[in-house]
Amino acid sequence: MTTNNSPRAVTAKALITPDGVISQPLILLNEGRIESLTTTAAHTALEGTLHLPETTLSSGFLDVHVHGAGGRDVMEGATDAIGTVAQVLAAHGTTRFLATTVTAGVDEILRALDTIATSIEAGPASQLAATPIGIHLEGPFLSHNKRGVHAPEKLQQPVIDLYDRFAEAARGHIHLMTIAPELPGALELIQYVSSKGVRVSLGHSDAVATEARAGIAAGAVSATHTFNAMRGLTQREPGMLGVVLDADKLYAELICDGIHTTPEAVRLWLRMKGLEHAILVTDGMAATGMPDGDYLLGDMLAHVENGVAMHDGALAGSVLTMDRAVANVQTFTGIDLPSAVRLASRNPAAMLGLPSASEWADFNLFDDAGRRTGTILRGQMLPT
Repeated sequence: MTTNNSPRAVTAKALITPDGVISQPLILLNEGRIESLTTTAAHTALEGTLHLPETTLSSGFLDVHVHGAGGRDVMEGATDAIGTVAQVLAAHGTTRFLATTVTAGVDEILRALDTIATSIEAGPASQLAATPIGIHLEGPFLSHNKRGVHAPEKLQQPVIDLYDRFAEAARGHIHLMTIAPELPGALELIQYVSSKGVRVSLGHSDAVATEARAGIAAGAVSATHTFNAMRGLTQREPGMLGVVLDADKLYAELICDGIHTTPEAVRLWLRMKGLEHAILVTDGMAATGMPDGDYLLGDMLAHVENGVAMHDGALAGSVLTMDRAVANVQTFTGIDLPSAVRLASRNPAAMLGLPSASEWADFNLFDDAGRRTGTILRGQMLPT
């Protein structure tokens, strides 16, 4: 997805990396990939260099929990829907993502997984589109009591044979699965899925603390949209939430939109999980990047008004974009830009067992005030 007009190198004021901030970086490119990293002081200027002297660069964002955008949903069973989603995400700084399913009929899920797998194997839909790197299976192995908007009649008990049908349809591209650990058969499925290299996230769960701890012991490594759709904390029963916040090595997603979580909740989450295990997600649905109105989330119709998506009295995903989440977490908690970027790039990659950044030259651009001003995708600047 590169052209002959792609720059041979990029220079900037600074580059945010997982290990710190590099001043005056010189990033050498080869066909849209990062070939090497040095500094302008250590290298002479190259012809065809993109100079960004007032810009701080960071890795592109990785969203491990997103259902749709641009009026389209990944459950549609249409590759052009995934392409539209990918293009909207890229416009807001997300360069890699897990296409996230919702609870539906088994045949609907199988059809969606097959289509998503086809899109993953085909690569980015265009030079303007983020890369779908895998699938997040959110549902159908969820609690009836904490189902959110997931259709109650379509929830399933955790069964290895059913998961294997999903995995076969997805052709090895399921990277993350959300499950309620208190369900009969859940611990066996967590162990089985983890043994296959798939990450497991605890969520949509009414688990008490002992059940949540058992899920972690079985292999779960993360929690799905912390605070939302999980049993809360009391002084004598910590519940799922208490265990999620207290478990040192457990990653924890958060929807940092001021709607799903208040600033106080965001600060508590970050204080408890720290900069190592906190993960920003959007839980974005089809209305992301669109005006208020009615939009699909799977086969459910959600009404969006003033940026809040609702279905049958419950929050139905969000219209949050990752650049907004990164800005919000700075406003709500006071952390700096490198720390906020870490929550949207390094940490989700680490949770999935992936390198901190893509091999591709995918960067976000920030001005001196910390505002995102653009994106470089596979070595080319996206139009703004």
